[in-house]
Amino acid sequence: MSAPVVLVLMSCCFLALGYVGVPVPFALLGGVFVGALLADVSLAAILQKVFDGVDNEALLAIPFFLLVGELMASANVVGRIANLSLALVGHMRGGLSQVVTVFSMFFSEMSGSTTADVAVMSRALGPPMKKEGYRGPFIAAIIAAASTIAALVPPSITAVVYGAVGNVSIAGLFMAGVVPGFMIGFGLMIYCYFFGPVGTRRGWAGFGAVAHAAKDAALPLMIPAILLGGILTGWFTPTEAGVVAVVWILAVVIPTYNPGHLRRLPYDFCVAGLIFSLPLITIGAANAFGWLLAYLRGAIVIADWITGIAGNDPHLILLLMVALFTIVGDFIEPVPTIIIFMPLVNALSQAGHINPVHMGVVLIATLAFGLITPPYGLVLLMASKFVGVRFPQALKAALPIYVVFFATIAFAIYFPDVVLWLPKHVLPASVGCFKNPSGPGYLCP
Repeated sequence: MSAPVVLVLMSCCFLALGYVGVPVPFALLGGVFVGALLADVSLAAILQKVFDGVDNEALLAIPFFLLVGELMASANVVGRIANLSLALVGHMRGGLSQVVTVFSMFFSEMSGSTTADVAVMSRALGPPMKKEGYRGPFIAAIIAAASTIAALVPPSITAVVYGAVGNVSIAGLFMAGVVPGFMIGFGLMIYCYFFGPVGTRRGWAGFGAVAHAAKDAALPLMIPAILLGGILTGWFTPTEAGVVAVVWILAVVIPTYNPGHLRRLPYDFCVAGLIFSLPLITIGAANAFGWLLAYLRGAIVIADWITGIAGNDPHLILLLMVALFTIVGDFIEPVPTIIIFMPLVNALSQAGHINPVHMGVVLIATLAFGLITPPYGLVLLMASKFVGVRFPQALKAALPIYVVFFATIAFAIYFPDVVLWLPKHVLPASVGCFKNPSGPGYLCP
């Protein structure tokens, strides 16, 4: 049987299994087994690729970042961050919707997980927003949109997977994700101010209240400083930074704020391990799917099609990749999408002479956008479930917010120097810069 037919059949099998409710990793494996049988590939080779997908040291960072988020949420430390967010922006038009965005910008730098952000914000801020008269669909839409910031800013789990699979600097992805991540955050705040519900108008808390709230939240806010400071100075790898952040929470934050919670630590560890098993099995299945896609030359065919249209124009290549990832991201979660299409991404990065970190940030932003688009929209679906509204209603409320993501992705494509400014000046080697052989400083391609 010809390779194109096998590719179509294995893709259709995966999509069909997904639409009847089979979990994503098992739907992927179903498609892989169908493709392997038709392409005369041994099942032993497929199982080896599943194992190879999870046998990556860089992925060890993920469980520690997940554990940081679980400990913060379970020990009720997030209330202090919510109070700080309220003191900072609660007086603005939009009130609690502004707080949602600022809270996400704080908490995203601790958990790195969009799903963790959705769960925490829905529990912490959803009920107060309902009490103040915000409509359920808008609550679900703004919480889901704000949670996507976690896919971009460090310690983004999506960036960890992208860097581990694509052999791209994870620290470089962390730094380059800061600009588009905060663009989404401030864009959502602007949207809420001019176009969102008015909410309850509060007076400004004053510098004293802000300082008091900042003092109460000082210890958990040290976590982003630990993560970023350790990585930027070269003291820690991303995995080691996650370990140090966990130790900080266990040794300082919880004993100081909630010592009674120490009895529940075994449960928190079990929950974090259970949550980690979900992306881990998906990574293994997606690695096998991506390998078979490459084996059948599917990635080469798509790359030739894109370069046939775009040539070597980096902007046009990125626009076509955004279009492809937007469509694929509507059906598949970011992690398997990255792993499956990484051979294609690498080929097009070379064809267009695109910096791998720049390509990674653009595609991660696109996949973050896919988390709130139909028909799958994982985080929007989760937010609608937590808030208690129907998914179509939340989707309708989210449609105007798409403008923020369109603007951010377009900016990331056409202004790579701005996106890469931070990694070039802080971690120049992470974006391909090298020491100047004839003088001080670095030379960047």
